[in-house]
Formats: sequence, C-alpha cells, structure tokens
Amino acid sequence: MNYKVIRAACVFFLLFSFLSLFPQNAGPQFPFVEFNVREAKNNQEVALSIQLLLFLSILTLAPSIIILMTSFLRIAVVFDFIRRALSLQQVPPTQVLLGIALFLTLFIMWPVLMDIYEQSFKPFSAGEIGIEEMYNRAEKPIRLFMYKQLKGNTENIKLFMRMRGLAKPETLADVPTYILIPAFVLNELTIAFKIGILLFLPFIIIDMVISSILMSMGMIMLPPVMISMPFKLIVFVLVDGWNLIIMKLIEGFIK
Repeated sequence: MNYKVIRAACVFFLLFSFLSLFPQNAGPQFPFVEFNVREAKNNQEVALSIQLLLFLSILTLAPSIIILMTSFLRIAVVFDFIRRALSLQQVPPTQVLLGIALFLTLFIMWPVLMDIYEQSFKPFSAGEIGIEEMYNRAEKPIRLFMYKQLKGNTENIKLFMRMRGLAKPETLADVPTYILIPAFVLNELTIAFKIGILLFLPFIIIDMVISSILMSMGMIMLPPVMISMPFKLIVFVLVDGWNLIIMKLIEGFIK
C-alpha cells in the first residue's frame, strides 16, 4: 500500500476544508508564522492572523470534517444499527466497528484518493502548478464523489440553495461546496436510516414471537431479550449477515 498517497490525501482533505471557508474568486492565502508577538502593522497581517486561527480550529475538527465528506458516515451508522438490532451492547466494541468502517472507507475512497494524488499533488510537488490550481484539482474528485452519491436526487441541494437565497443550479459547477457538503451529509443520513429500518424488521419479528411464547408460558418475569438474542445471532450467522451487509454497502457507493 502506498502510504504516501494516504498521507497526501489527508493533507488535501484538511486543505480542502480550510480553503472552503473563503470565497472561490479570492485567491487562497496562507498565514505566515513568527516566533514573536507584535502588533499588526496593517490590515493584511490582521487578516492572515485570523486565517491562522481558523486553520488551527479546523485542525481540531479535522476528523469530523473528513468523515462527513466520505463514505464513513453511512457505514458507521449502519454498523451501529446492526448492533442495536441484534440487541448487543458492547459486541463488537465501538472501536472495532469504527476501525472496520475506516478501512472500508479507505477501500471505497481509494480511486478518489489516487485521482487527487495523480492530478493534484504530484504536479504540485513537481512545480508544474501553483497552490490555487492544486486546490481546484483536488476539489473536483471529492465534489464529484459527493454528487454521485445523491444519485440524481437534488432535493437536498435545492433545499440548502433555497435557504441561502441562491438561484436554482443548472450544473454541478453552479453548486457551492458549502452547499454540497450538508446536502451530501443529509443524503447519507437518510440512506443509513432506511437501511436501518430494513435491518430492524426481521429482528423485531423474532422479538415479538419470543415475547408471545414467553407470555403464553406464563414466564412474564423473564426478559425476552435474553431468549431472542441467541436466535437473532443464529439467523444472522446463517444468512452470512456481515458479508451481505458489507457487500451491499460497497455496491451502494460504487454503482
């Protein structure tokens, strides 16, 4: 595995999030760093200092920003639904589920990361393009990935465009990045909850059957979850649940 590609991709995610705070028609400016404290000599130095503070704030929120712009959100939510549907509390542990979601995200996002690396980072490191062109080239694959996941459903984009008082977009290029990201997040949450409903239905039926049997036997004090959980695990293993769910999740992003 090319770890340079992974490191470069993480840097681009941070850079992409930082530069999205500023208007696209204004060229990106990076703050200078000094080891002494002095009064600003002009307004430009004040602006650069503010950008530095914003950049440090974004570094703190970087993990949340990254996972909201990739496939991680949908996968993590679906995995949590699986654990709750099976009536499991700490198995698998949260760290394990998030680790699996992270590597599945890397598998799904690998073509996007390679595209960013080949089209943006390599030309910039070779001195062929500047920082502004590097940002524009790195932004396109991420925006295209998020737009593809909408699968033609632009209602979320229209919603946020309308709330901002912007005109109806004709193409993807007309959609600002700060509009596309919340539209993508809302779409991912909607899809994840739809999958969660489908996951809960068969296990709810098992819970209802077990509860009815226990009540008919007069075993009211016995928690139905203690009896239904082994049956749900048996059904989940027999249908090869993990394989089916992961396969469908990946197909949902690739197709």
